[in-house]
Amino acid sequence: MDVLLDLLDPKWWLTMFGAFATIGVLLIIFAETGLLFGFFLPGDSMLVAAGIFAVPAAAASLGISPLSLPVLLIGAPLAAIAGAQLGHFLGAKFGRKLFDRPDSRLFKQEHVQKAEYYFEKFGPAKAVVLARFVPIVRTFLNPVAGVLGMDARRFFLWNVVGGLLWIESLLLFGYFVGAAVENIDRYILPGVFVIVLLSIMPIVREVIKNRKSRSEEHTSELQSL
Repeated sequence: MDVLLDLLDPKWWLTMFGAFATIGVLLIIFAETGLLFGFFLPGDSMLVAAGIFAVPAAAASLGISPLSLPVLLIGAPLAAIAGAQLGHFLGAKFGRKLFDRPDSRLFKQEHVQKAEYYFEKFGPAKAVVLARFVPIVRTFLNPVAGVLGMDARRFFLWNVVGGLLWIESLLLFGYFVGAAVENIDRYILPGVFVIVLLSIMPIVREVIKNRKSRSEEHTSELQSL
């Protein structure tokens, strides 16, 4: 349990990276968006925390040097866009074989199904943008888009739009909160769970709604027999 809390706590990651915290943030963003095993990484909360610890006073409370906000504002979108492009490329190249594996601690077919549901529910363009704000879905939707044949140029366009909106909004939110609230580092971990909860609520609501609809259809079919 302690290990899980560490992995979810962006402060733990930033402390571990130390003087290379800014580069560490970029690597995490790339891995979470481009590598299937990266789905467990704290993308949303890491971006907010990175913005917070770009404020010198907040960084001092953690015992690290302030992160470079200009580097984050430029580098993080590039990392997110590059990661998503890699995911799309792998999906287009390997197809369903990319997901042809049994469930494990680092992979579950349910994650792929959620991404496919999101893709079909909202359509390719909107799904690529909205998925950026949904943990797990933002990792798996990129290769799913490749598997389902989304054109590479169209994917790139909406990948850029979604990447910029996601990265810049969370980084700047964290920066302004870090500058406005004293001792903000005390609230990072509780904030992680709030951010994750808010992020997954839309997809959970849609999945429940879809399952309810399917259940009603199944009941109607049974009654008609």
